[in-house]
Amino acid sequence: MTIDNSSNQDLKELRIPRHVAIIMDGNGRWAKERGLPRTEGHIKGQESLKATLKAAAEFGVEVLTVYAFSTENWNRPAEEVDALMELLVRAIHAESAELIQEGIRLEAIGDLSRLPQTAYEALMDCMAQTSAGKRVRLVLALSYSSRDEIVRAIRRAVALQASGALTSQDITEKAFSALLDTANLPELDLMIRTGGEERISNFLLWQAAYAELYFSSVYWPDFGREPLLEAIRAYSDRERRFGKTSEQIQLGDD
Repeated sequence: MTIDNSSNQDLKELRIPRHVAIIMDGNGRWAKERGLPRTEGHIKGQESLKATLKAAAEFGVEVLTVYAFSTENWNRPAEEVDALMELLVRAIHAESAELIQEGIRLEAIGDLSRLPQTAYEALMDCMAQTSAGKRVRLVLALSYSSRDEIVRAIRRAVALQASGALTSQDITEKAFSALLDTANLPELDLMIRTGGEERISNFLLWQAAYAELYFSSVYWPDFGREPLLEAIRAYSDRERRFGKTSEQIQLGDD
């Protein structure tokens, strides 16, 4: 996964998002259309993640958050869940050395306590080994759903209030954001969903309040540098107003 930092005039003219999130959809359909088992789509999807991560680093994206496994995915057939967890462990072991070499910092969000012990230990070990990475932060959303994240944040707020560390007046948007799994991440700029579906499926609901949404018809196993660049071009062409008028944005009004 050697990262290409060669100059690119097209990239210099683009407004690059700091934080990109991707709903990696279409593995199963990609496999089905080829008469392959679903697991083959997930395996090919790992290659797409490597290509997309490489491109994100090349383009100057600081954080790439990917929806790897939702809390709802636990309801899938047991054999598929087991295969996904096994793929996760194998991928972590296979990629750890290269992540370290390329300066990629691995992080994770979600209810990680639900992961099988082998997956949890492999994840924690890789996160520790890559913690000094400065190039790109790769954030895996594992056993994650946004509603679950918000409920867990509310529980933290209630516990803090019960201990006297927090009052109801202290609970502002900023304070609540600090209780979410993404507290240490920059604001989300761009959310991409692959596979042709146009919904965000319980992913980063709070964080996506002012993010730009981009829906790609490309199945995740076919995603990579060019589809990501196309999404960033679309993002760069949009005017992010955050509730203001175009005139205010152009004048730089606070």
